[in-house]
Amino acid sequence: MTVEAKKETLGFQTEVKHLLHLMIHSLYSNKEIFLRELVSNASDAADKLRFEALSNDGLYAGDSELKINISFDKDAKTITVADNGIGMTRDEVQEHIGTIAKSGTKQFFDALTGDQAKDSELIGQFGVGFYSSFIVADKVTLTTRKAGASAEEAVCWESAGEGDYTLEFVEKDTRGTEIVLHLKDAEEEFLESYRIQSVVKKFSDHISLPIIMDKEIPAETDEEGNETALARIEDEVINSASALWTRSKDDISAEEYNEFYKHVGHDYQEPLAHIHSKVEGTTEYALLLYIPGRAPFDLWDRDAKHGVKLYVRKVFITDDAEQLMPRYLRFVRGIIDTDSLPLNVSREILQQSKKISTIKGGAVKKVLTLLTSLANDEDGSKYTNFWKEFGNVIKEGVIEDSKNKDKIAKLLRFSSTHSDAEVQNVALADYVSRMQEGQEHIYYVTADSHVAAKNSPHLEIFRKKGIEVLLMSDRVDEWLLSNLTEFDSKHLQSVAKGELDLDKLDSEEDKKEQEEAGKDFESVLTQIKEILGDKVSEVRLSHRLTDSPACLVTGANDMSLNMERIMKESGQDLNMMGMGGSKPIFEINPTHALVTNIKAEQDDDRFADITQILFDQAILSEGGQLENPTEFVHKLNALLQNLLK
Repeated sequence: MTVEAKKETLGFQTEVKHLLHLMIHSLYSNKEIFLRELVSNASDAADKLRFEALSNDGLYAGDSELKINISFDKDAKTITVADNGIGMTRDEVQEHIGTIAKSGTKQFFDALTGDQAKDSELIGQFGVGFYSSFIVADKVTLTTRKAGASAEEAVCWESAGEGDYTLEFVEKDTRGTEIVLHLKDAEEEFLESYRIQSVVKKFSDHISLPIIMDKEIPAETDEEGNETALARIEDEVINSASALWTRSKDDISAEEYNEFYKHVGHDYQEPLAHIHSKVEGTTEYALLLYIPGRAPFDLWDRDAKHGVKLYVRKVFITDDAEQLMPRYLRFVRGIIDTDSLPLNVSREILQQSKKISTIKGGAVKKVLTLLTSLANDEDGSKYTNFWKEFGNVIKEGVIEDSKNKDKIAKLLRFSSTHSDAEVQNVALADYVSRMQEGQEHIYYVTADSHVAAKNSPHLEIFRKKGIEVLLMSDRVDEWLLSNLTEFDSKHLQSVAKGELDLDKLDSEEDKKEQEEAGKDFESVLTQIKEILGDKVSEVRLSHRLTDSPACLVTGANDMSLNMERIMKESGQDLNMMGMGGSKPIFEINPTHALVTNIKAEQDDDRFADITQILFDQAILSEGGQLENPTEFVHKLNALLQNLLK
């Protein structure tokens, strides 16, 4: 194939320019990470070639010994990192180097504070990759040839890391990628072999490919000083070049585990925890899995690849194996290596394989066991951090994984009326241990914010009786509760649904007060129902209110008002879905002054206006929106004017 060797000058994506500027200035104190990132990318390129070559070994073109070469030239002040991996086409170079296609990019830039220390953490969390080259280099030249492409289809990319880059077709005799860093004047420390070796040993010793550097063998001389052998250059492997997960746990340091995580997770920070395990039997596999310390920016991207790589007999197969880890554990990073699958395993085989199902089940069990141990740790700080970052994702597990629902339920954490803090730190087991004598249910309230949940009028009777209520304000909570109906044989009950069964917790005095307060309200309830019409299904006296005049309640089997609001906001047509027929129940508090006054009101128009105001207030208390807010304001103003006369 003949290609036109045209040279283009293209501008960086705005986000790339911004990231480059921030990175160069924020990560300078950790500048040696550039070598770790380039070696990690080279390793990934080799893994991808191995996988592609399983079905097309012609891609090796007689060169199947994959490796990474590092060299330097003191005179030219350059470092070169080269691999014989998969390589890239011109379009791939432009896509991967000229732009940032990561989901979460906007959130990343919105999160930047201008504080260099804090921003450096965010930049590392976002992933610096190839761009880290510009921390030490004032010009970078990348030459690459895709496996299977001809020599003249190679591509050269070059930039000074400022506003633009050049791109042109060149000739390259071999496949793979070569990156030449033209070092800044102050970075000559990296032109020493001992410095490069120390960085590789620190960050990349676990890479399973051999990392090779030239080693100078000095000339040999005899006793008289006569040269008996010429000086020469030999290849030297400067890393262990063995898969970390195949080694004994006793032989691996905490630093090695952490550095492997940074490689496999493309993360800058250390992980929260890890599991390293080997399973033997009919299905044999090893796994090395990590819980990150912070959530990745693509955590909520449904199309993001899973973070667990599949190897078969130490040969990389895929990093998109959805069958290895369920969606609710998508934050897990690491590898699973098995001897029980064929090397030429296809996506279809992965989807249908019973062995993959067995491996997945075992891996999930290991992760949940690790999380349980963190949750039960006396210190608890690690699990608190984990829940802050990944709690909403774990909640999805109750919905998705019925087999492990009970284990996941024990991991859940919520806010509650037991504490003034917004932090979610109450386990269901903790709640059950604090239940009052005679209390049969685990009570909860849902709302669109913690403040709204905490101040819900439905909590009033529970506060009076000292009964703890879980405060749920995450969107996923509504779906969670439709799948988690009981825990430890205790039914989960919404305080805003159905009749409250608190009889066993009521004293005789309480029951007598309710009977007295409820006398002679039949006609009032009827009149209110006539005014509100089909806006409500029923009007009744409330036994859940102590301070508020009225509230809205849904039927025991109806969709909650919060869930209905969430679905409407997401564009769902509840009538089309057959869910739009239920109407709320309007409860009034017979002990509240406004309600006792309306009972005595003789003016029908004023009675109607006050009724409508109480109803609208109840809607607002639930976080709802009024159909006619202007009318509500007019009625309220008129009522206030009458009171001030």
